[in-house]
Amino acid sequence: MILAIETSVERVGVAVGDHAGPRASAMLASDRRHAESLAPMIDFVLRQASVTVDAIDHIAVDVGPGLFTGMRVGMATAQTMAWALDIPLVAVTSLDAVAWGTGTTESPVAVALDARRGEVYWALYRPGRAGTEPVLLRGPEVSAPGDVAIEIADRGETVVCVGSGFLRHPDEFAALTHAEAGPASLAAPRAEDVLALGAVRAARDLTVAADALEPVYLRAPDAEINWQTREGAR
Repeated sequence: MILAIETSVERVGVAVGDHAGPRASAMLASDRRHAESLAPMIDFVLRQASVTVDAIDHIAVDVGPGLFTGMRVGMATAQTMAWALDIPLVAVTSLDAVAWGTGTTESPVAVALDARRGEVYWALYRPGRAGTEPVLLRGPEVSAPGDVAIEIADRGETVVCVGSGFLRHPDEFAALTHAEAGPASLAAPRAEDVLALGAVRAARDLTVAADALEPVYLRAPDAEINWQTREGAR
């Protein structure tokens, strides 16, 4: 039994289930109130699934890239529960979760999530067979949207493009002749996909201890960038 936590974007998502799929899930647009929302949502989802907390064998958690505060809330909650229950964690990146959600396709998949400051977090994947995770071809990286558009165009093949980064910067990607828009429902990572990918990795024993969980930042926190900008302006 796996508990999945998704807090890397503006919303909070929780799911619980096993290799057969989710038993219950919930999503809430938190307006950055991740800390206040997450614990009650976990309790709600467990009750909806009739699963007690001591029945959880693994916790899958999105480790980014994404909103720094949201990521830290989800990771800290996952670590605390893992320590208390003496169970392992499964790290899932936000880009991997979106790529998994696209399912199987003959074309490579580019995932781009809005990183703000005129940038996107992105990665390129070759979809796996049914039940196997996508193969990472490039990334994860943080880049200007125009640079990502050039990378996709240079491949000379159809690429399925999914994620909020493509929706946030439509002008930069409008000229791509080999781009195929993925479903709008995959604009952001979903707890159900974190759960499914977590189940695959748990079955392969790709787990980490609570004290070994590491975030995927790709870029310094905005607060640090703002401080450096102010210091440089003096």
